Amino acid sequence: MLSVSNVSMRYGAKILFDEVSVAFTAGKRYGLTGPNGSGKSTFMKLLSGELEPQKGTVVRPRKLGVLSQDQFAFDAYTAIDTVIMGNKRLWAAMQERDGIYAKHDMTDEDGMKLGELEGIVGEEDGYTAESDAAILLDGLDIPEEVHSRKMSELQGGQKVRVLLAQALFGHPQALLLDEPTNNLDLDSIHWLQGFLNVYDGVVIAISHDRHFLNSICTHIADIDYETIITYTGSYDEMVLAKTQVRSQVESQNAQREKKIAQLNEFIARFSAGTRSSQVQSRRKEVERLQVTELAKSNIARPYIKFEQKRPSGKHLLEIEHLSKAYGDKTVIRDFTASITRGERIALMGRNGAGKTTLVNSLLANSPTTPEAELRKTSGYDGPFVDSGKVIWGHEASIGYFAQDHRSLIEGGTTVLEWLHQWNPAAVGEEIRGLLGQMLFQRDEATKSTNVLSGGEAARLLFCKLMLQKPNVLVLDEPTNHLDLEAINALNISLQRYQGTVFLVSHDHDLIDEVATRIWHFESDHKLTDFKGTYEEYQAAVVV
Repeated sequence: MLSVSNVSMRYGAKILFDEVSVAFTAGKRYGLTGPNGSGKSTFMKLLSGELEPQKGTVVRPRKLGVLSQDQFAFDAYTAIDTVIMGNKRLWAAMQERDGIYAKHDMTDEDGMKLGELEGIVGEEDGYTAESDAAILLDGLDIPEEVHSRKMSELQGGQKVRVLLAQALFGHPQALLLDEPTNNLDLDSIHWLQGFLNVYDGVVIAISHDRHFLNSICTHIADIDYETIITYTGSYDEMVLAKTQVRSQVESQNAQREKKIAQLNEFIARFSAGTRSSQVQSRRKEVERLQVTELAKSNIARPYIKFEQKRPSGKHLLEIEHLSKAYGDKTVIRDFTASITRGERIALMGRNGAGKTTLVNSLLANSPTTPEAELRKTSGYDGPFVDSGKVIWGHEASIGYFAQDHRSLIEGGTTVLEWLHQWNPAAVGEEIRGLLGQMLFQRDEATKSTNVLSGGEAARLLFCKLMLQKPNVLVLDEPTNHLDLEAINALNISLQRYQGTVFLVSHDHDLIDEVATRIWHFESDHKLTDFKGTYEEYQAAVVV
């Protein structure tokens, strides 16, 4: 059992949650939801013991699996050892045991201690620890040759997957997963969904991936209205139930307010007359009909609307025998495709397969993307195309959202000034309106670009794209740093957009609901070009 009782947390005048009591039970999987800044990560830290509550108590099981957010904490250890360290009791016993075996002369006391330690290793399945850890790493697409490498030698995405395996290792009674799908490709996300759906302990997961939450959750613990309310069912079912409850309370309040107004009118008219008993009765009725006080929701929904200044030509792009390699590593081999106006293409495949490489190859030959911008976001100074041709059609105007989008926003200026440069003809109120649509407060227009968070930088780039009004959108991992409300707004805006879209994403729902064509990077450097939706692509692959 994992539970909190009468827990409160506030920062200054801002209340995250007040007098909250929630119990999380074995065999159930909870999505912890709420907008950015609502207190999800704070609550997760309370559950793990990293933070102590300002008020109240937390009860934890003996074995707790926690997804570490510090990618550098285990740089001195191999990947396999990092996973095994997820079982703290086993790791401590193995380290102490190995220290005793390393002694030249062992005492009788050492021998007795060894027996005790071997007992712990046996209880914790230590004799199969390496093979169990390897199975987890394989499932998360960490190949065997990487298992013995130091964490310091691994790429960021690989480190995240090793840390995820660490949290899952050792059969913990409860799993606390803060953004477990970050930096995972769709195959790894699907593997994780399957693992969690048969896991028999408590799962509490924070995620901005709606499909992931709908796939794994039996319950949703939603942080809003300065409390945590638990709903039965998936994320979509929670949204519906929450809306219905709120509407019901608001409707009841409206009826009560109308009734109270009628009673108060009677009291005002007859309080000085002969109908004192009736007046007194109505005063008691007013006291009984107290309106349910509604705390303000902290959910804020951005409004994204992509438009075109003018449409492109019908034949937007021709790719002829495109190839690209880095040294001996081939990434794209002899790829040919023809793209017409209005198509929405999702680029899919394992991490490192070549999706961003293809994006850079297309943009390097585009009429509106400066090469310096590509160099800055990619950190690459070589040719973006080794052989073949990329030919953009008439009137193509490209809007680009880079995976490393933060590097595209220069420091030393304000949000308003940075945005204004992309359309000097736009008046200040138009730009402030765009910023307001993307949830920037009015005084944040003068905020320095040096101190923007990841989410703020992403929202500012969407403002730029809305201001530029291109007829082609090239979006490389646009949902990073966005909360669920912003991702849903992006999803809707891309479905309504009349231009052409190239989308790199691991968000299942975004791909499923937006894409009309799939470019899938296979393991043999082959690039499959499938004209149809993601659902149709999956059906064709199964067949």
